[in-house]
Amino acid sequence: MASVTTFMYFAFGSNLLKERLQLRNPSATFQCIGRLKDYHLKFGFHGEQITNRWHGGVATIEESLGKDVWGVIWEMSNDNLDSLDKQEGVGVGIYHPIEVKVTTEEGEILCRTYQMNDFKANIPSPQYMQVMCLGAKQNGLPLDYLRMLETMETNDYSGPSILDDIKEAMELYQNNQHGHEVAASESEVN
Repeated sequence: MASVTTFMYFAFGSNLLKERLQLRNPSATFQCIGRLKDYHLKFGFHGEQITNRWHGGVATIEESLGKDVWGVIWEMSNDNLDSLDKQEGVGVGIYHPIEVKVTTEEGEILCRTYQMNDFKANIPSPQYMQVMCLGAKQNGLPLDYLRMLETMETNDYSGPSILDDIKEAMELYQNNQHGHEVAASESEVN
């Protein structure tokens, strides 16, 4: 799968959604879904942080025997490694990259993922969970896992968030797709 110019990335939070990930990492290409065994999905802040661009806790993983975290494996260009690290706050110490073996239908795949430093539990915003659920649906994560995500407790934040930028990107993508379909059907007529 991965070549010398690409790497495999396991996304389990907001980067489940293609449009979210591709805002800053356009090379991301869906490979498959996978399960990270013996880890648990958690939400919170880094250290003493009390707010962020999502206005609530964000996802991380923690080792936990017998638990599983489902996610998406994206193949990405090494050119996007710096932008992905920046998005995850590696340079300012929010997350650190780790390598994990993710179980897929084709076997185990070694992937890069991120784990929060100095984790403090906090519930996510509705917007953050909406993005995660959209990504879970978009990529076909198991229905019981999606239901678990949909029933997560959220805070009451209702203001602007990154979700607004993501919705704009999704609309632009849909409009471009529609434009290509119209152009293709017009060329078939002519």
